[in-house]
Amino acid sequence: MTMSNDGRGKPAAMSFRISPVAIGCTLLIASTGALAQQAAAAQTLDTVVVTGIRKGIEDAIVTKKNSNSIIESISAEDIGKLPDTSIAESIARLPGIAAQRTRGRASQISIRGMAPDYAATLLNGREQVTTGDSRGVEFDQFPGELISKVDIYKSPDAALVGHGLSGTFNMQTARPLAFKDRAVALNYRKQKLGVGTVSEGDGFRASVSYIDNFADRTIGVALGFARLDETTGQTERFDSWGGGTAPFNGQTVNVPYNGFGLFADQTKQTRDGAMAVLQFKPNANFESTVDVYYSKFDQVKSTKGFQAPLNDSWLDAGGNGYDKPGQLINATLSGSNVTQGTFNNVRAVIRNDAEDLKDRLSSVGWNNKFKFDGDWMLEADLNRSTAKRRGQIIETTAGLAQSAPNTAQMDTLQFTDGRSFKPGFNYADRNIVKLTDVQGWGGGVNSPQAGYSKLPNVNDELNSGKLVLHKALKDNAWFSGYQLGANYTEREKTRAYVEGRLVIAGAGPLGAADMPGSGTLTLSGITFATFDPTNAIGSVYQIAPKLHPDIYNKDWKVQEKLSTAFARADIDTELLGMPVRGNVGLQVVGTKQNSTGFNVDRGNCPSDQNCPALESKGGANYTDILPSLNLNFELSSDQIVRLGVSRVMARANLNEMRASLGLSVSTFNENGQQREIYTGDAGNPSLKPTRANAFDVAYEKYFGTKAYVGVAGFYKDLRTYVLRQSVPFDFTPYITPSTKKLPSNIGALTMPLNGNGGTLKGLELSASMPFSMLWSALDGFGVQANYSYTNSSVKLLIGGVTVDGISSVDIPLPGLSKNVSNLTLYYEKYGFSARVAARKRSDFIGEVSSFTGDRQFTWVKGDTVTDLQLGYEVQRGMFKGLSLVFQVNNVTDEPFIRYANNPSDIRENTKYGKTYLFGLNYKL
Repeated sequence: MTMSNDGRGKPAAMSFRISPVAIGCTLLIASTGALAQQAAAAQTLDTVVVTGIRKGIEDAIVTKKNSNSIIESISAEDIGKLPDTSIAESIARLPGIAAQRTRGRASQISIRGMAPDYAATLLNGREQVTTGDSRGVEFDQFPGELISKVDIYKSPDAALVGHGLSGTFNMQTARPLAFKDRAVALNYRKQKLGVGTVSEGDGFRASVSYIDNFADRTIGVALGFARLDETTGQTERFDSWGGGTAPFNGQTVNVPYNGFGLFADQTKQTRDGAMAVLQFKPNANFESTVDVYYSKFDQVKSTKGFQAPLNDSWLDAGGNGYDKPGQLINATLSGSNVTQGTFNNVRAVIRNDAEDLKDRLSSVGWNNKFKFDGDWMLEADLNRSTAKRRGQIIETTAGLAQSAPNTAQMDTLQFTDGRSFKPGFNYADRNIVKLTDVQGWGGGVNSPQAGYSKLPNVNDELNSGKLVLHKALKDNAWFSGYQLGANYTEREKTRAYVEGRLVIAGAGPLGAADMPGSGTLTLSGITFATFDPTNAIGSVYQIAPKLHPDIYNKDWKVQEKLSTAFARADIDTELLGMPVRGNVGLQVVGTKQNSTGFNVDRGNCPSDQNCPALESKGGANYTDILPSLNLNFELSSDQIVRLGVSRVMARANLNEMRASLGLSVSTFNENGQQREIYTGDAGNPSLKPTRANAFDVAYEKYFGTKAYVGVAGFYKDLRTYVLRQSVPFDFTPYITPSTKKLPSNIGALTMPLNGNGGTLKGLELSASMPFSMLWSALDGFGVQANYSYTNSSVKLLIGGVTVDGISSVDIPLPGLSKNVSNLTLYYEKYGFSARVAARKRSDFIGEVSSFTGDRQFTWVKGDTVTDLQLGYEVQRGMFKGLSLVFQVNNVTDEPFIRYANNPSDIRENTKYGKTYLFGLNYKL
């Protein structure tokens, strides 16, 4: 399958929905224009040169057909012309691939129903690091304009070092010596974002690519630069704390909200990506290639919001103004369900937050190939990949200030289950609303907390070297050649958080201050005061250090040293008169892993600034033997049956490998008696990988290079996997003299462990076909379609772990959507092009950032994202090579929705709006 890009642009303000009729009209208009072009340019061509959308499709079909592994591929129709803002959008349309959106765009990619951490990502065959706290690469850091091709290996290749359990992404930049002539491409796209949201944003994308060769094509150079500069629309987000029960008139009734939040998010994004390739091939026996890639991605996010805890009945009235629980004082019932009502004792919080993340990603690779003795070749490859994230997150709170010490002002708030709210106070009035500790999160008068500051830092560094000996075999009945090689990799990832409470500078005992500025915002009928907190540190707020035990859990370092020996023999033979090709191979991977973290006695924290913490270390050594076999039976010149059998693995998430432990004392009710036991949560530096035996089969029918249909099935027997659960644990080594003494040192520890037993299986259908194969009158029209069904017997136990809105004792594999489908209709002829593409996935367990900055599981509602592209390329004359493109992304304004245990219990509903783009592309 393939995706391509003709540019993006900015139309006049408009609002519409795509329907089958609209699609038909669009293609009819394009066809009419094409016929006019045909009449005006009637001539006989001896050679048909395929370009544009169809060239990208045919290049990907050729790659898929000729591969010895089961793969999917996308190929740019031309340099700098993959279709999307990032490579993630293009990958997400391939069979068996699904994307989770972040800030409205595809970012986290799953292969065959498994979370991003189970896949490996390579750039030009080399392993890459990440700016997050996991192994999953954030693909939005890779501009589509700088990538010429992506291959996704679904069955492994023994010579491919660093392959994953679910699959392997191999992104590739251009190889200049593969081009016969100089090529220069310029692209510019103006865009309007968030159309249909609170307020719209705008921006642009621009790129330039240059490819040339010199010295009689012995030296090749490829250079590329891409810039994204945009401000998103002010997206609308509704957060719910879920429903619950409340007493009312002597009965227990069901209320739709325990609390809620209304937010508007806007992000300023600036991404600069650059790549450079230098190829030197002075003769047929030596070739040297240097690859350089660099990405700088800055994101500045502004969040304005209104939060209201309603049914906070877990609070005990303590008489200090902060502990009075909300009470349902007015209600309209439908049976036992409240359809509308009023809560009192509401302490609403106005949020004005700012987030500034700066990501830096770099990769340098040097490959050398030496041929000698005719059939022998020695290959040496060096790789260095680094990533760095620096951030600042400022969270501020405002609301009704205390009128006297220990006396918090309260509000009443009316609500309906249709998401309509009406508070009793005017929260836009700065005479009423003050910067203050509204909820008493900081401890009230003695320790006010009018906000919070977080400084996340991530460093990831990988260095590797590979040596491979190749041997070509002639006149061998079974094999055409073999490879023997070794690879050594060292990786170190460090994560650190610096956090502190924001207190009002120079404030009195009530800890309140006037809110700067005069801004207001209205969401769902509630108007509230807003301001920009980015310059408030030092002038409005002071930072008081905070060393809560949860903060220590965010600080860790993981080191890995991997020694890989591999061998692969390439099969090229006949069986029963049938050509058979493929490969058989083996990898032996030795792993040494170490981690550093902190052990914290949570029950012995006299203050946030004095939590006892001791450095902790741990690790493990282990060896994996990974055989693989790929066989391709050519039933005819255009029919292939593929078989793959392999042993695959994916090392544990780096955050789960942290050597940290937090000890607490918890009280349980057992047979009517109160009992205290030691409890804790921890990482596990001794975690082993998730391992599986994998079986793949596929049938593919090709129609030259123009079309294909295929069906594939896979089965993974999961021998081990990582799950988080609560287990009995002896806390004796972690009990200090100041720890509270209990009758038994045996308690319950929640930590990631290796489980075993389970299956993952699926079926994939795919097709790509121009309609001219069915009827010549439809020349120029075509379709690409795929469907995947995936299921698993694995349930991950989460007993005792708070997971966002998930209260069941087990969850499916993260990233698994049972149904994923893609449909693309296109037209291209005489310079005109049109494309409508939709990708759809069913509900799944995804991962989002919690308020503490850690990753957490959550149910994500399935969605359908539809994109539209129209374009025209000048075919002749002085403007030949110039093309114009109009594009609409997220045509139907599909929201991003998270929910708890059932789809009706919505926890987040975010509208990102549509994106309009208008662009110019020019190729010299």
